[in-house]
Amino acid sequence: MAVPAAGTGTRMGGRRKPFIPLAGQPLLRHALAPFLAHPWVRSVVVALHPEDHRAPPVWLRELDPRIRIVSGGATRVHSVSTAVDALFPEVSWVMVHDGARPLVTDTIVERCARAAYSGRAALAGWPVTDTIKEVGRRRRVRSTPERSRLWAAQTPQVFPRRELAAACSRALEAGFPATDDAEIFARYAGAVDVVEGAPWNLKVTQPEDLAVAEALLRERGRAEPPQGRR
Repeated sequence: MAVPAAGTGTRMGGRRKPFIPLAGQPLLRHALAPFLAHPWVRSVVVALHPEDHRAPPVWLRELDPRIRIVSGGATRVHSVSTAVDALFPEVSWVMVHDGARPLVTDTIVERCARAAYSGRAALAGWPVTDTIKEVGRRRRVRSTPERSRLWAAQTPQVFPRRELAAACSRALEAGFPATDDAEIFARYAGAVDVVEGAPWNLKVTQPEDLAVAEALLRERGRAEPPQGRR
């Protein structure tokens, strides 16, 4: 498992999102919990901001023996590539999960794991419910894509390790600006399927997202997440 969590937190007022308290625990701890509870997860690499990598929190260092912490890069591709390289050698399939996506569930993790077991690269996603507009210059509407074909990409996303590492290397060499690992994989390696995520599997990006995430976590009884194996 590779966890990019090296952002600067610009949209959160400079606060590092992985360590923001959420329902009594750091946000990152919630994001890791379902993976640490899954029997197929053998190795976890968290890519932190370089400043945080130099002095990672004690709770993260002691959370689970499978966790390794590395220094992330300037872009998501850099961080994911570094994390994938640092996984245990025997790992052949990789789940990538946003460190700022704390509402992922055991069920979503299992769906992605099953896709990997069947030999398919896949991402968790959810059909969009809003009408989407393609907007050009001066915010002029250019087109309205057919909504029935549109899904919002989420994480986790799962890929064969060798092919993902090669795709990341090619993206870095080309300077390809990707916001999502499935985009890189589809461009340089192969097909990606979609498995069902959940409408609440949100990524905490704005301060307002924290209140929504906390309310959902408390409703689901995730205020004290599992700590994984020791």
